[in-house]
Amino acid sequence: MFTAHPSPVSADALLALGHALRDAGYHFTTVTPNTHARVNVRPENAEAQCLADVFGWSRPFRPSLLPSPMLDIMEQGGVLVRDSRYCRSLVRVSTLDGELFFHSAFPTTDADSVFFGPDTYRFANAIRRALRERDRPVCRVVDIGCGAGPGGIVAAKVLPDAEVFMVDINEAALRLARVNVQLAGVTKAEARRSDLLTSLEGSFDLIVANPPYLVDPAQRAYRHGGGPLGADLSLAILDTALERLSLGGTLVLYTGAAVVNGEDPFRAAAADRLSRSGARWAYREMDPDVFGEELEAEAYRHADRIAAVVLTVDQDR
Repeated sequence: MFTAHPSPVSADALLALGHALRDAGYHFTTVTPNTHARVNVRPENAEAQCLADVFGWSRPFRPSLLPSPMLDIMEQGGVLVRDSRYCRSLVRVSTLDGELFFHSAFPTTDADSVFFGPDTYRFANAIRRALRERDRPVCRVVDIGCGAGPGGIVAAKVLPDAEVFMVDINEAALRLARVNVQLAGVTKAEARRSDLLTSLEGSFDLIVANPPYLVDPAQRAYRHGGGPLGADLSLAILDTALERLSLGGTLVLYTGAAVVNGEDPFRAAAADRLSRSGARWAYREMDPDVFGEELEAEAYRHADRIAAVVLTVDQDR
């Protein structure tokens, strides 16, 4: 039985851990939960043998595997758990665009788990593509439901002079996002608590979001999108963006859409809202089939597939 170190999570210690991992040349690409479980169940992967095993694959490790200063930092940071023989890390660390991102260890079963995965990489690509295609200045940016902060940080690195806000209702996510901002050396990004944009004023030139979009019976905040097919939060973000985009502003919404009998109900609902707004928009499937295991759940008993989609909206009037 693993027991947690009693210290609270320390942002300073996590920052020091991030620098130590960077100095050690650490790299890890996060996979889907199913792939993660399949790889970890292999007998040869029962125990960690390297840094990626500890901080990426969330495998148990002997204390002697890590340098003593790194182990001390983990204890000081409150992210180390032990049993009589092994230790585990309470955080994972993933790499994206040369930066390190702290997020929740595998498996992400807690209600306040902080998500990072293949969707994150696709989300970052969608942001970079939208910014390449945009020919207007960007002064104010917000990442709605920022999680570990990758969307806001990717935008801030492309737009170093812009004011960037990263908002979430998950305090655990905000704590990690603040550490990740410091690790990335981003100086004009701020993580703060907000339900959508209720705690922020004014309009935005760029709104990005990668909300949860699945139907989760446990209704965990990082995973449950709401509504019969998980689209309610995505539609709420679209409604908010149409109210708060500046003239010439852009929304980049990366989400998932359940396709039922060949039809996409999320696209239809979004199109209805957008037809009334007069905004220009584009919709594309980035991946036609994600989280296929969810189709075994009752909520998706009539769905053909779940697609990863990107909705881009330009507010021209």
